[in-house]
Amino acid sequence: MDVKPQGGGDKAGDKAELTLGFIPLVDAAPLVVAKEKGFAADVGLSLTLARETSWANIRDRVMLGHFDAAHMLGPMPIASTLGIGHVEVPMAAPFSLGLGGNAITLSPAVFAAMEAEGATLAADPAAMGAALARVVAGLREAGRPALTLAVVHPFSGHNYELRYWLASAGIDPDRDIRLIVLPPSFMVDAMLERQIDGFCVGEPWNSLAVEAGAGVIAVTKSALWRQGPEKVLGIRADFAERAPATLAALLRALYKAAQWAGDPDNREELARLLAAPALLGVPSETIARALSGRLARRQGEAATGIADFLVFHDHAANFPWQSHALWFYSQMVRWGQTDYSPELAARARQVYRPDLFRAALAGTGIDLPRASAKVEGALQTATPVASRNGTMILGPDGFFDGRLFDPDEVEAYIRSFGIAGSSLAR
Repeated sequence: MDVKPQGGGDKAGDKAELTLGFIPLVDAAPLVVAKEKGFAADVGLSLTLARETSWANIRDRVMLGHFDAAHMLGPMPIASTLGIGHVEVPMAAPFSLGLGGNAITLSPAVFAAMEAEGATLAADPAAMGAALARVVAGLREAGRPALTLAVVHPFSGHNYELRYWLASAGIDPDRDIRLIVLPPSFMVDAMLERQIDGFCVGEPWNSLAVEAGAGVIAVTKSALWRQGPEKVLGIRADFAERAPATLAALLRALYKAAQWAGDPDNREELARLLAAPALLGVPSETIARALSGRLARRQGEAATGIADFLVFHDHAANFPWQSHALWFYSQMVRWGQTDYSPELAARARQVYRPDLFRAALAGTGIDLPRASAKVEGALQTATPVASRNGTMILGPDGFFDGRLFDPDEVEAYIRSFGIAGSSLAR
């Protein structure tokens, strides 16, 4: 075993027993698999999984040391490190739990209004957004209340991808609609009670809304940004210093777990594992659709395949690309959550820790990227890239609007949107 128990409590260096927080979402699978399939035990770790309701609770319990690590929104450790919206506590993301997995679901009434404006379920995100823009304009002209859409947290990929899509359609997310925050598990009930008109969330909550007749899946994250980043393993930055062997063992276990979760032959078993009442507590059939990427987008309609809907392991899905961290930071600046400076950009970049990932997997023979960042959106097809063993394939990873994000040109990228109020270096 790689880690041996030590006395002294949960703040005394390397140890064998860890508590990991998670939100009931399909993309928590690597944590569940690491525990239930024995990958953690194989490296000498005993995991306790603690379910939480809100992302704010996840963040706070990692900050306070209640959790050793957690299933965490990709932008959240960046916001914590920069002290945006909460106390400043340096965090790190040494592992990506997967790519994609989210969707934007709208109420049947809103989608019917979009259909009257030319939208169809086969429409691409640009056409879907244009139809929604006409609906939003119609409401404004009629003097009716703006649509209310929910996201899971201000510092979330959900918030940024929803805003990105709306803004690309000419909809100002801060003026033309009302954006609120709700925990994922509250989304469907809020739709059923007609308190919100739509949401952006991870599975299984989009599919549960469809099954209840409460929503129509309009756009998936993979259609907005194919193979875009989502959840990470979030830790306090000092974890790597006080428990390096423990962290390395955990990363090795999660890598094996993500590999297992990404194997199509394991989907049925994985769906059953996640369906347990203490985990997601929803039917395994619903979870299986998310795992396969075959979603029923509207009640009564057949499921259709969605490319790269949720990727657990392929295409370097577990590598913590620093370009992902910088894209999240660019959106924080774009939407007025923080200012831009080269110093803040450098701090944001360093929250994602490919060095810890590489160190943990050194000597395993696993192929690893040679670069720590890449131009996001540049790959239109599956493409071989420079790697340790020369066998790595990345992409396609395009944004729906054709934009590219160069991590060496963050300020220019933010300026390209022309967003008034963004505080940029002069």
